[in-house]
Amino acid sequence: MTIPYGEGDKAEVFKYSLFLVFCNRTVAATIAAITLVIKGKTEELKPVAPILSYASVSLSNVVATTCQYEALKHVTFAVQTLGKCAKMFPVMIWGYFILKKRYTLRDVMLAVCITGGCFIFFMTGPTVSRVATDKNSSLFGILLMVGYLSADGYTSTFQQKMFKGYQMTSYNQVLYVSLCSICLSSFGLVTSGQLGSTLSFISRHPDALSAMILLSCASSCGSLFISYTIKTFGALVFAIIMTTRQFLSILLSSLFFGSPLTGGQW
Repeated sequence: MTIPYGEGDKAEVFKYSLFLVFCNRTVAATIAAITLVIKGKTEELKPVAPILSYASVSLSNVVATTCQYEALKHVTFAVQTLGKCAKMFPVMIWGYFILKKRYTLRDVMLAVCITGGCFIFFMTGPTVSRVATDKNSSLFGILLMVGYLSADGYTSTFQQKMFKGYQMTSYNQVLYVSLCSICLSSFGLVTSGQLGSTLSFISRHPDALSAMILLSCASSCGSLFISYTIKTFGALVFAIIMTTRQFLSILLSSLFFGSPLTGGQW
């Protein structure tokens, strides 16, 4: 989304987020289905919960993922990644309403400290993406991250509710949520006109396809770990674990993709 493909005047960045969602979910559904067959749990190939429950998680997940990718057009990778660390508050709010959970003062203070750290990070370094055409677009990027946090917080909380309400495995949930996401992203690709533009981009830059496949494989494996973590430990613990992961992502981006951090951000 930020590294150009091609050279000179023909260089261009990939900007079709919905196609990335479509690829990610297609690979995830395939891996989940194959795993169920290998494990001999073919009965899990049938839906355990109502399709609308899977679709609810799918819709919020598609919205969250799209906001996440779109934000990279407006804010730096470090800002986009560290912004995810603030997801504890949305998870706690959704948990209060959906799961009727009550949180301790320790949980609230931990969320305040982490969110405060994110705010300091935003205020001590550049926020505008390298591919942004409008230098004021960082505000829109931050709004997209707010949309991501709200939708992603709902996703993990409702996943936890489904695990508590139905006897389902992580693979079953990933399979049917991914199938619903494939339908939603396909509809979005066709109605928005992104499908033709995406295929045209890939025909001009076939090397982009290998990057998409690699991203989809990594994302799909991540989806299985996410689903298992939420089922075993709950949505809030998952949010805390993801916070640690974001720091590693920022460090790798700084080392390998030339995304320097300021002294205040370190």
